[in-house]
Amino acid sequence: MEEIKDYEVLQVSTPTPTELIGSLDRAERANIDIQVSTAKQYPRSISRCANNAVAIVTMDKETAQSCGYALPRGGKPITGPSVHLAKIIAQQYGNLRAEAKVVEITDKQVVSRGTAWDLENNFAVAFEVRRSIIGKSGNRFSDDMITVTGNAANSIAFRNAVFGVVPKSITDKAYKAAQHLITGDLSDEEKLIKRRDGAIKHFTDTYGISEEEVIKLCGKHTVNQIQADEIALLLGFAQSLKDGDTTVEELMAPFRKSKAKTKSASAKSFDEDAVENAEVVDIETGEVKDETLFNK
Repeated sequence: MEEIKDYEVLQVSTPTPTELIGSLDRAERANIDIQVSTAKQYPRSISRCANNAVAIVTMDKETAQSCGYALPRGGKPITGPSVHLAKIIAQQYGNLRAEAKVVEITDKQVVSRGTAWDLENNFAVAFEVRRSIIGKSGNRFSDDMITVTGNAANSIAFRNAVFGVVPKSITDKAYKAAQHLITGDLSDEEKLIKRRDGAIKHFTDTYGISEEEVIKLCGKHTVNQIQADEIALLLGFAQSLKDGDTTVEELMAPFRKSKAKTKSASAKSFDEDAVENAEVVDIETGEVKDETLFNK
């Protein structure tokens, strides 16, 4: 089980084809029988699947960038293929049924289950994703936000189920091709600098993250240390922010927490005797807003 802040991913017992069919009505069972028969009659070509997936993910940079994600976890980023790549590979793999749906909404979580069934090989995988619907204030999300959270959970469940069925070699080939495209041609210093500056500018202009914070996000000390791997990492973070997998607050929490604590400590140390009974103090400057609150 992988537990990640506001959601957790759990691989549940692998359903057998009999169990999957047993929950369907007669018309749907007949449809499944036809699909299984067709899959047996027209088996997939692994090489064609891999080549087609690579061709699609490298059609343009926007598609390539959508194929990866990056999330901060435990002070270090985790990266990998996204749900967008899962959809592309599922289409090209063929003879595959895949779905994700919300199966339960509790007081604190929304639960989604993703299932992928290889009709040709008679192999199925299922994952459950539990995502929190409690905000920082401790209040439950609105109905609209619960729907949005459920959709995000569905994406994660779908991604994990598909990648649990499709061979990793196919996924890796397409993912690496996409990563190579989005970093672009960095064969000389001038091209690298231009690409790096563009990535940093995207974060500063779009999300209000300073250049200094971007450098820390890459795990580096100076901007010159940001190379091709770090540029790909930044683009992964950008995709995760765009998809709603994370927020600016979550992304920057490890780097802004210490700063907030320093400000808080500074405010507390400001002339404590003078404001012993004060209730209104500016935490940024330590300034007492209402002078009548001073001890005389």
